[in-house]
This record gives sequence, C-alpha cells and structure tokens, in this order.
Amino acid sequence: MHTVRERKKLIGRVRRIRGQVEAIEKALAADKGCFEVLQTAAAARGALSGLVAEILEDHVRFHVLDPDAKPTSKQALAAEELIDVVRAYVK
Repeated sequence: MHTVRERKKLIGRVRRIRGQVEAIEKALAADKGCFEVLQTAAAARGALSGLVAEILEDHVRFHVLDPDAKPTSKQALAAEELIDVVRAYVK
C-alpha cells in the first residue's frame, strides 16, 4: 500500500502541520495580532491541503488506476486531469 511505503515522509509532514497548529494556539494565547494569527493559520491550511492532495494523488495512481496494468492513454490523461483538478481545488 502506498501510504505504508510513504509512511515516514507522510508522518514527517503531519508533524510539521502539528507544529504549525501549535503555533496558532501559541499566537492566540500570546495575544498576537490578527495578521500574524491569520498568516500562521494560512500556512497550516496550505500544509494540510498539500498533504491531502498528495494522498489523493497516490490514491488515484494506485487504486483508481491499476498500477500493475499499462493504462491506456485515455485513462492516463483522465487520471492526470483529475490530479490537476484536485491540486488546484485544495490550494
């Protein structure tokens, strides 16, 4: 399974996201300004969206398409289009 193969990398991303979320909490507790809190929240949201996009891309490549079969050019094109749409959507 692709998430098992990429486990170390994915867990690293999740830990960085956790750190960003903790930074939001600390900024709020320290009465930081709205701009700083929003900027930190936006960074955390971007990191989480990137993680979701990566997992969805892997899902398409390993579960929607058969990784052992040679996809037809039509299937490969549709998969790439779907991946592009997902990446654009989660930005």
